[in-house]
Amino acid sequence: MTLKTTEFNPFDYMETQQEIEVFLQECLADDDPNTFIEALGLLVKKHGVSYISQASGLNRESLYKSFSGKTKPRWDTVFKVMKALNFNFTTHHAV
Repeated sequence: MTLKTTEFNPFDYMETQQEIEVFLQECLADDDPNTFIEALGLLVKKHGVSYISQASGLNRESLYKSFSGKTKPRWDTVFKVMKALNFNFTTHHAV
């Protein structure tokens, strides 16, 4: 008997845009910048790469490559994906 597993995607368990934004904010605050990129890639998969490709104007294949973990996406790619996902983040100045 072979056990079949699927990749865990935390976004499968979030119901509101607010939950998603809080999670992404926490990932962005992590000391490892890859945490945010990995989370963003999972959100792209959740919404569908084809949809995000159309909404962002980015090539589908380049989206796969950008969030595969093998390369680091450029800032303009991350920005376009965040905009396509309606993700708004704010910065806080530490005093």
